[in-house]
Amino acid sequence: MAKKVAVLAVNPVNGAGLFQYLEAFYENKIPYRVYAVANTKEIKSNSGITLIADDVIANLKGHEDEFDALVFACGDAVPVFRENAEMPYNIDLMQELKIFGEKGKLMIGHCAAAMMFDFAGITSGKKLSLHPLAKPAIQKGTATDSDYEIDGNFYTAKQEHTIESMISKVVEALK
Repeated sequence: MAKKVAVLAVNPVNGAGLFQYLEAFYENKIPYRVYAVANTKEIKSNSGITLIADDVIANLKGHEDEFDALVFACGDAVPVFRENAEMPYNIDLMQELKIFGEKGKLMIGHCAAAMMFDFAGITSGKKLSLHPLAKPAIQKGTATDSDYEIDGNFYTAKQEHTIESMISKVVEALK
């Protein structure tokens, strides 16, 4: 039986990245649930398209064991994360990243996802692929220039344009 995935989508989310994961999961019958990293299920893509998530991140708390993997769908909200770090949904985000990572669940993401995993303190010694502008922020893991990296339970891609090179490995791990 396929593993179940919690997909975390920031507001605004990078639609190109998010939909690559969702399409691959749908086509491969991998169950998933999308959680908005927001106060409401209604979020937008970085191109302004309104999306309705399955739930909000606050409601993921206490349900981590129902999932085998977490996808962090990056977006335009990440560059201003520092300005909004005290928002309850961002506090929940960091807690959930830490919980999933400490439980050894598959941690999947692109662009600044590896940076957020690192901020959560769960990347010690891991090779991570991420957007070149986010590389200097990596303190616990090791940032690379690779299109993608798979290191243990971490699956990270440099950006939405390199998810495609990693997605078959993600699907294989989730089936």
